[in-house]
Amino acid sequence: MNRSVRPDAVLVQAVIAGALSFAHLHDLAAAAGQSGWKAWAYPVSVDLLLVAAWRRLRAGRDRSSWTWFAIALCASLGANVATAGLLDLHHVPAWLRILVAGWPALAFLGGTLLVHAPTPASTTQAPEPRPDDEPAAPEVEMLRTDTPGPAPTSAPAAALAPAPAKPPAAGPAVPPALLDHARSIADAHRSSTGEQITADALTARLGLPTPTCQAIAAQLQLT
Repeated sequence: MNRSVRPDAVLVQAVIAGALSFAHLHDLAAAAGQSGWKAWAYPVSVDLLLVAAWRRLRAGRDRSSWTWFAIALCASLGANVATAGLLDLHHVPAWLRILVAGWPALAFLGGTLLVHAPTPASTTQAPEPRPDDEPAAPEVEMLRTDTPGPAPTSAPAAALAPAPAKPPAAGPAVPPALLDHARSIADAHRSSTGEQITADALTARLGLPTPTCQAIAAQLQLT
């Protein structure tokens, strides 16, 4: 599948600026006495130090990265300004020759420090749990697979309560005078015979209806 190449204005501008800066650094190094391949190595050294410091700044801000980024930027910017006609490249001053000659050692030191510098942590680590903190037990949801039947209905309280005892059938009312008369007959019979009078004998002596005599015998506890 063919891809259409579209020129990017920012990329084209970066290539042009890099080429011009590269040429200015080369011209300044050649004017300072660095001939041949050494003049071409100076622009590469400055640009590599600039890129390395920028990558360290992207990873995390630290003072050393800002320092080496500023040094490489000053070296590149200074070469561009120096070749603008402010200096006579045919008669370079001694201090500039010293700076150009000492640049390789300075660039090597900066690159080594940037490579071996510790990378700052980008994310904060979660605090470690203390020994006395125990993990919470997972919650288990209990599900019933059987269908519960209807709850048994409670029987009425009246059905569970014991039936009250039926009161004994009440006999005919006995007048107190009749009860005293029957008691005197019973006492006289016990005095004469030495035995307790029976209910049948008391009934025959009183000559009253059977229910009334039975009620009198019950009160006198006669058999």
